[in-house]
Amino acid sequence: MSESLPDTEHQALARGGWLRPYILLARLDRPIGWWLLYWPCAWGIALAGGVYQRFDLLLWMLLGSIAMRGAGCVYNDIVDRDLDAQVARTRGRPLASGAVSLRAAWAWLGLLCLIGLVVLLRLPVIAGAIALASLALVAAYPFMKRITWWPQAWLGLVFSWGALVGWAAVAGSITLPVLLLYGGAIAWVVGYDTIYAL
Repeated sequence: MSESLPDTEHQALARGGWLRPYILLARLDRPIGWWLLYWPCAWGIALAGGVYQRFDLLLWMLLGSIAMRGAGCVYNDIVDRDLDAQVARTRGRPLASGAVSLRAAWAWLGLLCLIGLVVLLRLPVIAGAIALASLALVAAYPFMKRITWWPQAWLGLVFSWGALVGWAAVAGSITLPVLLLYGGAIAWVVGYDTIYAL
């Protein structure tokens, strides 16, 4: 792996030490990803009227967004490791470059998912069930890049799912207002990711 620092938003996190490749693997040096995951959760909570009564929920969703965005990145890199090794932009990623072994990547993914489970157990049952349903979308994402020219749309479905979870955690059901919020959040993520891809 190259000793030069990666293109990162927070280079201090990416400097030295044995944690460095794990921080980079989960993209913890790039907080924009977990902010994209968190804001739809917060919007759902706010739209359902739970900002002041359930401030704790906002904090749990923030922790869950950080952990599960990291888990999604690790999973994506596990699935794409052979492709990443062949592409100049991605060959320096910790798994593709060999800085992290496949076994260690699976262990790191397990730890991040365990943090996500702690958050999941703090949610009402309906919100937890909706959150679990998102895992099918997350699992499919790396493969969508192989079959569509517009994986940003799938990423929009995945990253915006928290709007449904946040709403359900407060309101206890899914109704039209949150479906409209979900659609708007999808457009927001697609727009952001399209700009990023340029």
